[in-house]
Amino acid sequence: MTEIRVPTLGESVTEATIGRWFKKAGDAVAVDEPLVELETDKVTIEVPAPSAGTLGDIIAKDGETVAVGALLGQINDGAAAKPAAAPAKAAASAAAPAAAAPKAQPSDVPLAPSVRKISAESGIDAATVPGSGKDGRVTKGDMLAAIEKAASAPTPVNQPAASVQVRSPSPADDAAREERVKMTRLRQTIARRLKDVQNTAAMLTTFNEVDMTNIMAMRAQYKDVFEKKHGSKLGFMGFFTKACVQALKDIPAVNAEIDGTDLIYKNYYHIGVAVGTDKGLVVPVLRDCDHKSIADIEKGIADFGRRARDGQLKIDEMQGGTFTITNGGIYGSLMSTPILNAPQSGILGMHKIQERPMAIGGKVEIRPMMYLALSYDHRVIDGKEAVTFLVRVKENLEDPARLVLDL
Repeated sequence: MTEIRVPTLGESVTEATIGRWFKKAGDAVAVDEPLVELETDKVTIEVPAPSAGTLGDIIAKDGETVAVGALLGQINDGAAAKPAAAPAKAAASAAAPAAAAPKAQPSDVPLAPSVRKISAESGIDAATVPGSGKDGRVTKGDMLAAIEKAASAPTPVNQPAASVQVRSPSPADDAAREERVKMTRLRQTIARRLKDVQNTAAMLTTFNEVDMTNIMAMRAQYKDVFEKKHGSKLGFMGFFTKACVQALKDIPAVNAEIDGTDLIYKNYYHIGVAVGTDKGLVVPVLRDCDHKSIADIEKGIADFGRRARDGQLKIDEMQGGTFTITNGGIYGSLMSTPILNAPQSGILGMHKIQERPMAIGGKVEIRPMMYLALSYDHRVIDGKEAVTFLVRVKENLEDPARLVLDL
């Protein structure tokens, strides 16, 4: 018999929700065949069968929340057991662990100091832990194993009543025309994390506008030869990413984050790019953008976009970002105040390019303009630094030669 357990989900991801089982108990399974879909707060992943055989008991049902390492189900080796033999086999398997179970520690035996300490810190009563030491004594190892077991047990989906927002019932006529749909785990986590950021960070937004004339002219001039050489379209994100990286080098506070009473300044530039999917917004991370060309960035973003919409992003591709760019302009947004992507201290909002009359050298000219928004954590970044950062981005975009010359 082989156990099916929740795999390691990646940094900072400790639990998942059972999306759906692809097989029923008694179905034959092959090695590496997808068995169950898990929804985390970042991506949806499939757990493959660790061995071939027949799917036995399903421990974690659809909709349950499970921690890393939790038991999901079991695979019985070989063909499905006959119905008549199943109860006997179950009884035998239940009896075997009971016979081998460690003795309970006698109540009059004093606990070791290490056991008492772990019991006090974890809240687990040592009297309930089977001891494997001499005369059934509970050891430090027994306590650590009990903590691990408790952590890996399925946790209930229901939240404490105080944290659940409950609405008053609708009138009967309106209720008949409403549709109630359970929030996905991704949407629940997005809601929780965005509210946590608002409650924690001293967040505010500064604005500027950028004349896109030169960037658009460069793009129009080179887009065909660019696509022919690099195999991907030349968009605006490559320019914006490089412009932000240069500005981050000038204003390092925007690339920093708070850790307790320390500030962590990051001398690397991992840029998160917000991508909309039918399940919600995800933010894959392009690493070391200071070492990437505009072509590398465009190809990376295109690949992330395709795989995000297909649900094929990996968890480690969505972690470790130092700054985020989000583009509401593709949906027609003219101006917005983006919310920080914790624990980052800055996020740049791009918007729709719109022709507007501008005063240029004493004359009114029609120019393609875009509003830029920088939301930032005022605990880390001063107003002067935030404004200077956004002006640097504006200068880099209005004079693209600065990007090439690293000015």
